[in-house]
Amino acid sequence: MASNIHFDTASGEFAFYSVKEKPWWNGGQISDQYEESATVIKKAHLDYPVIKAPNIYYFPSGKKEVSETDFHTFRADTEVILGTGIGAGYKVVQNAEAFAFFDAIAEKEGIKYETAGALGKGERIFITAKLPSYIRIGNNDIIEKYLFLTMSHNGKESITAAFTPIRIVCNNTLNAAMANCNNMVKIKHTENVQEQLKEAHKIMGMVNTIAPLMEQAFNQWAKVKITDKDVQRLIQIALAPSKETLDCIKDGKLEMMSGAYRNQVFGAYGYAMMADSQKLDTTKGTLFGAYNAITGYFQNVKNYTDSEEKLNAIIHGVAQKRVQAAFNLCGEFAKTGSDALQLN
Repeated sequence: MASNIHFDTASGEFAFYSVKEKPWWNGGQISDQYEESATVIKKAHLDYPVIKAPNIYYFPSGKKEVSETDFHTFRADTEVILGTGIGAGYKVVQNAEAFAFFDAIAEKEGIKYETAGALGKGERIFITAKLPSYIRIGNNDIIEKYLFLTMSHNGKESITAAFTPIRIVCNNTLNAAMANCNNMVKIKHTENVQEQLKEAHKIMGMVNTIAPLMEQAFNQWAKVKITDKDVQRLIQIALAPSKETLDCIKDGKLEMMSGAYRNQVFGAYGYAMMADSQKLDTTKGTLFGAYNAITGYFQNVKNYTDSEEKLNAIIHGVAQKRVQAAFNLCGEFAKTGSDALQLN
């Protein structure tokens, strides 16, 4: 998989910062200690201003017209265009302002910056910050709690801040929303974006609500036994992309399913049966293991075009939707057993 991490030509370094953990493409700046946001911004090469400017149209007569409705964004340092077709109401949020959101939480909650970087030409940035507490499954299966923020300068996407639990033994992202408990905040780039950012600390309220519920659910699932046959069935249902696929599962018409879908099921089931992280007391033959297999497939098995596609998929794309479906299905299985897998 290509990284798609922005390469900063001025420094000759990738625009990526990480604490202790070496990235898979062997680029970026690795720190041996947690650092303040100003240092992280500089080391991750995120210290570039972004400017919104109106589109200018030139006519054969020599006439020039400055648009009042069509804009673009560009980096002030390299003058590379980051976004086009942007409306007048779009408000630029500088990278440092995105970090300021986490800084406000850090003062109260003690979070620490762990990774940060830019994708593409710098049109998108991401930040992960580690919370001091964790979720424990059984005796020794630890899930660390992270806040994740992603923001674009291309005029097309909201600022997204999400609670993202990560299981240490396999580095799986176990993000899912629970009943009546959202796990993310989305903020549009409008005129009041700064005020909304100030309110985004409410995500900690979400974390404090959802984390204990998630810990309770995972510990319960770690005690619920599930057969290999039911694991396969659960994976088939959770990964189903459409009602037509669910109908094929119900009728046992495997030959009617797409090759891409069958490969996904095979990959997730293979992970469930063979991955080292699936051999612990909390995961071997358990419902929690079945859920972890699906998250593990998207995190560690599935091939993506580049790191940006993977990021999109896991945080708010297809992978997140399938993981959410698996989470909901596991919740039903914990209540009713194999009946939850009957497609009536």
